[in-house]
Amino acid sequence: MKFYPLTALALALGALAASAQPAAPAADRAPFLPQPILPGGLVLPLFPANSPYLKQERLHEPEQYNTTLTTPSSRVQSVIGIHNPTIEVHLVGGRTGAAVIVAPGGGHRILWVGPEGGDLVPFFANYGVSTIILRNRLRVDGYEPRTDAVRDALQAIRLVRSQAAAWKLDPAKIGIMGFSAGAELAAAAAIEFEAFQEANRGATDPLAAVSARPDFVGLIYPGPTPFAKDGSPAIPATVPPTFLMCPGTGDRVHALWATEYFTAMLKASVPNLEMHIYGNGTHGGSIKDRDGIPLGTWQHRYIDWFRDLGFLAKPGIETKAAVDVATYAKSRATAKN
Repeated sequence: MKFYPLTALALALGALAASAQPAAPAADRAPFLPQPILPGGLVLPLFPANSPYLKQERLHEPEQYNTTLTTPSSRVQSVIGIHNPTIEVHLVGGRTGAAVIVAPGGGHRILWVGPEGGDLVPFFANYGVSTIILRNRLRVDGYEPRTDAVRDALQAIRLVRSQAAAWKLDPAKIGIMGFSAGAELAAAAAIEFEAFQEANRGATDPLAAVSARPDFVGLIYPGPTPFAKDGSPAIPATVPPTFLMCPGTGDRVHALWATEYFTAMLKASVPNLEMHIYGNGTHGGSIKDRDGIPLGTWQHRYIDWFRDLGFLAKPGIETKAAVDVATYAKSRATAKN
């Protein structure tokens, strides 16, 4: 396998990209914007080019993709060199209005945008759910996951919600699913959205009035969450429901991290938590079949949970998740008084 530079492509909001074939970077110093990894994807930067959160001296550098030829057409597997973080949007219409922001894993050294990003697009589309692939910044490129990458995830939630009307999404059905290192971002988003909003309310922020709260969270064989190493972060009264999945003995450390998060939330009586720890299986694999073992059907358990909470109903109908969050927040307020 070899890394190839991608061409820079300036995509205005609403424009569609035509192909994902690598090409030479643009000669100018404009911020690099990648082509989508799947046909029909819309790629948008998370931040304005002049954002203080970005390294201006590196914005023009092209990403590098790892492409394999095991299929008739090139398949993008992974990416590094992300300095202008983006989302790749795949819309399916307004059947449910739900959208899942997918945060791929890779140990903060690489981003598995293929198996833990692109592969989710047709799966969720089958249920009327739009998929947004997050390309967040990585430690290997000089960024800090707990600040820069978490900020990317929360900004992605705001950006998608800001376009809900234009994209025929239900603004109350926008959440995040993270894999491994990506789950670290999703777990942080579940409890840090209030602090992020408070820190980004400036008059010059175009998304200042848009909520960064995810309506649901998925943690798939997660890396260490804020509850790891005896962490005890505050759990917001409006914390979203969470689905967790991990192999057990074959992925012991990640299973322990999943259990720490689940236990902390359960002790706090957070509603609509669900966790599946499988007896057989190893780390990674996304939604592949896994030779028929139960772990290979985890994504269908996720859909069961998603449907049960009302996210597959028609847009505009209040979800069970929203009702339960409101009830929980009210009980917290009553107990406090």
